[in-house]
Amino acid sequence: MFKKTLAAIASLCLTIPAFAQQTLLYRISGNGLTQPSYLYGTVHLICEQDFKMPGGLEKAVKTTQSLYLEVDMDDPKLMLAMAPLLQSNEPGYSLSDAFTPADFKKLDRFMSDSLGMDLVNFKKMKPMVLLSVILPRMLECKTSVSYEQKLMELAKGAGKPVEGLEDITDQIAVFDNMPDSLEARMIMDYINDIPKQKAIFSRLIANYKKGDVAALHQMLGESPEFKGYEDVLVYNRNRNWIPVMDKAMRQNGALFAVGAMHLGGEKGVINLLKKKGFKVEPVK
Repeated sequence: MFKKTLAAIASLCLTIPAFAQQTLLYRISGNGLTQPSYLYGTVHLICEQDFKMPGGLEKAVKTTQSLYLEVDMDDPKLMLAMAPLLQSNEPGYSLSDAFTPADFKKLDRFMSDSLGMDLVNFKKMKPMVLLSVILPRMLECKTSVSYEQKLMELAKGAGKPVEGLEDITDQIAVFDNMPDSLEARMIMDYINDIPKQKAIFSRLIANYKKGDVAALHQMLGESPEFKGYEDVLVYNRNRNWIPVMDKAMRQNGALFAVGAMHLGGEKGVINLLKKKGFKVEPVK
């Protein structure tokens, strides 16, 4: 659940002119590559009835030699490595310190009444862990599907390895670089106005279903909570991924599947690949 949410948070964080063709799948070629690779924009929380696996994406899995996700979610050691990173090791730390007494009391009531969870079990956890529990409530359905999980199933079924563009410590460090007070404010925004947050998430999903990369990227600039943290959440990670992608593409053809909000914009993955000399073309 937490792995899905990291990406959901990143998705809430996604200005370039609109592409002539709206799509989430791109073919990467040129710059000395002997075979094409592919880039696909995912969303990590989506209702089962809204899930659609494009035919071109299945073909990309079959014709490439490896699948790269943001993090290698197929790593059996992932959960073991992630567990200690979710708790604070600061002496005397308590989750309640990130909230005002009134907000923490409201949060406690919400966790008990709406989620059936005791907040005391999260006492030593970082605020981002609560986000992983609350965010799924933004979906207007009971059953969600993960694009990453489906892609991993396809890759493993075809005997293709699953790799990561970054380590889990790098991904969690993204949120460690944000103050707990900011994450606490995000949590209270959800709790204080769930209908509003559901409407925002519904708009994100609508843009995603249209394959509107420009609109998804624009939503990043509309989020006041993330103002000043765009580099930490999205752009720095984009830049760090390019050398990893370059190396993978030259070793063998690869399919890269990352949060759709990482694709667009001047500092987006698509434009960064073009600046490196690669040809990036939309796939119907």
